[in-house]
Amino acid sequence: MPRRAKEESPTREKRLSRAGIIAAAVELADRDGLAGLSMRRLAQELEVDPMSIYYHVRDKDALLAGMADAVVAGIEVPETGGPWAERLRALIMAARATMLRHPWAARVIEGRDTPTPAAMMHLERVLAILRAGGCSVGLAHHALHLLGSRILGFSQDLFDDNPDTSPSPEAVAAWAETMPHIVELATAVTHEGALGGCDDDGEFAFALDLLLEGLEKRRLSGT
Repeated sequence: MPRRAKEESPTREKRLSRAGIIAAAVELADRDGLAGLSMRRLAQELEVDPMSIYYHVRDKDALLAGMADAVVAGIEVPETGGPWAERLRALIMAARATMLRHPWAARVIEGRDTPTPAAMMHLERVLAILRAGGCSVGLAHHALHLLGSRILGFSQDLFDDNPDTSPSPEAVAAWAETMPHIVELATAVTHEGALGGCDDDGEFAFALDLLLEGLEKRRLSGT
């Protein structure tokens, strides 16, 4: 029996480490979404007393920050050569692939006022590609503002157009005379994005390519 207790101890210690708690929280959010994440529910998953979690993680906000940081830290940096725009595109699309695996993470990142350490390192990689590609400091600065949340693989739309908030067919029909172009768009375009109504992969890649093409033209012109 003592030997068995010795074998189980490292497992429990690992489970109750900060990294172990955050990893379990990420798995829980991946499975049940943010709505299913609570300190009590997390404690049940870890099979520990809820108060023991607070020894490693101050509160839920700190937990969410750690989860977001872990997700961003998990972005696989592609080993690609070629022009700077191709390298940056590959990095951003790798970030998007990570966000698609953890769709709740975009919402957490959006709600933060300051970037996490892993997000800062990701920005450093983006800037390194821009500067190595010949972009001036000023153009690199503009690029960060222009790309915005796309750097981390998701985009923030002007309006929420998920199925729960989309107008009904009756409302669209009522707009026919006063807003014909809105009706045309609403009836002609469909969106099935995993990270938001208008945030499907095609639209994301289209916008990213357009932005990178514009940045390359600015780089070449020296403006």
